[in-house]
Amino acid sequence: MLSGLAVVVPAYNEAASIGGTLAALAAQTDHAFRLVVVDNASTDGTAGLVRRFAATAPFPVEVVTETEPGAGTAADTGFRHAIATGATLLARTDADCLPAANWVATLRAYLDAGGEMVCGRSVPRRDERPSWAEANVFPAAVRLAALYGRYRKKHRAAEFRTPFVLVHGHNLALTADLYRRCGGTAREALEDGSEDVTLLNRARRCTDRIIRAEDVVVEASLRRLRAWGARRTLMWYWDRRYRPPTSPQVHVR
Repeated sequence: MLSGLAVVVPAYNEAASIGGTLAALAAQTDHAFRLVVVDNASTDGTAGLVRRFAATAPFPVEVVTETEPGAGTAADTGFRHAIATGATLLARTDADCLPAANWVATLRAYLDAGGEMVCGRSVPRRDERPSWAEANVFPAAVRLAALYGRYRKKHRAAEFRTPFVLVHGHNLALTADLYRRCGGTAREALEDGSEDVTLLNRARRCTDRIIRAEDVVVEASLRRLRAWGARRTLMWYWDRRYRPPTSPQVHVR
């Protein structure tokens, strides 16, 4: 019988990183979920690595293929596949991230208690040895940007039923029912918009049961920050005001 909770992981050419993500999921205190990895037309053997992991994983593992590029597109494919095959609760992380050992258990607790969407906290990956600025200054800048986002006119429209909160695509969960009601994740190229913010705003039009949960923690890679620098990275997250000159450069590896 398929688990009611599905963890969706979009992956594009993540053979070098997804092993850590899979290990972090295998180390969860709660294994009552199934994993749906969406191979977004990888060319580096990502899907094969996941299938080998599936042979000994402590939970069911599925690999779904999505050929249209885009993290949002891949996430939507994974979420809709999970819903169509029986999932009632959905969670997402990314293939370069390390969820804390209690990540699944804590997300489930919030959803079981009546939350319809949970937005967790992102911290730098410790194994990437973040500098003091990377561990403190950049996260503080992200939080300030989210505070600005909370008071932006377009985020305060009367149609929204709850205030804007900081959201990370690699650390969120929601009910399948809310996903269907709100329209789900935007199927767009990575450079065209922040699919996590779009999903949050769609959800805010449908429910006031959205939780910003500081105790739901995922360690995220610093590779974009290190490749682009702090200013460009922040401008990227601010409505894509910085975009690399070519589409392939969007996918930092």
